Amino acid sequence: MKTFNLENHPHRRYNPLTGSWVLVSPHRAMRPWQGQTEKNICEEKPPYDKNCYLCPGNERIGRDKNPDYKDTFVFTNDFSALLPDIPDGTYGEDEIFLANSDKGICKVVCFSPRHDLSISQMEIPSVVKVIKTLQDECRELGNLDFIHYVQIFENKGSLMGASNPHPHGQIWAEESIPDEPAREDLKQKEYYEKHGQSLLGDYLRIEMTKNERVVVENEDFVVLVPFWAVWPYEIIMISKRHFGSLLEMSTEEIVSLASIYRELTAKYDRLFQVSFPYSAGIHQTPTDGKGYPWWHFHLHFYPPLLRSATIKKFMVGYEMLANPQRDITPETSAQILKKL
Repeated sequence: MKTFNLENHPHRRYNPLTGSWVLVSPHRAMRPWQGQTEKNICEEKPPYDKNCYLCPGNERIGRDKNPDYKDTFVFTNDFSALLPDIPDGTYGEDEIFLANSDKGICKVVCFSPRHDLSISQMEIPSVVKVIKTLQDECRELGNLDFIHYVQIFENKGSLMGASNPHPHGQIWAEESIPDEPAREDLKQKEYYEKHGQSLLGDYLRIEMTKNERVVVENEDFVVLVPFWAVWPYEIIMISKRHFGSLLEMSTEEIVSLASIYRELTAKYDRLFQVSFPYSAGIHQTPTDGKGYPWWHFHLHFYPPLLRSATIKKFMVGYEMLANPQRDITPETSAQILKKL
């Protein structure tokens, strides 16, 4: 009789952070993908681009002019998805057609005046400056009465919909708590109330013992491919200490986060010898004034590349209509990234 094996047989894996499942089909990829490398598919970028609306001194699409900034630069998005000055309102009809007003503020954070540098190429002190800037923005936005969640994220590369190649991230601060953080809040709370401990803290201790999916770690953070990963080279970055938000980090933890963020993105760039596209973001405690002792600070990285620099993983067919699905196992992905 055959014995079930995670590395050989199709199976579903549970995501304890959201309550969702992913189908894994390892028999479709029995060998680690070597991947085609294409070093020259990306056009070389200059340190300054006169046509870039994020470069220092240039005029933005909204006609405002950027200052001659020397490190980070933050401004309110000229085409914000959320607005602060809208009337409160609801819409309801037959318990089916429902809508609520949602106030918010959207900001853009330029990581550097250099048009040609991504996080993986920046010096550690410059990445530290980015994190401290994000802290300042979280503090300012989170203190507003109508802001209940501050979502920080980065879309890198045109494959992930980045409208401008200048290295930058975004902050969307809003009145409601978005769906993904809300799901994670529910599951973390359920676990904490049952066990009296952090879900991600317990998960991290087990992962570090197994060492099957850990990619890199330092004094304060661990980077690993989660057991329930959907994207081929998906990463979760978890703090070793249990705390909830950027504002609770020590000076040493800020430097550690900058260092490991840079190291991970450099590994990504080496995978297919290309500036690696991804969407990444911080998940942290809501800012509605309530207590969240169950929240554990972490970051998600969702890269779209599959076999090479030009082959993208799409969510289609079964994945749109039933469950997310992957072929290469999280364990294989972790070992590939770890060796880079």
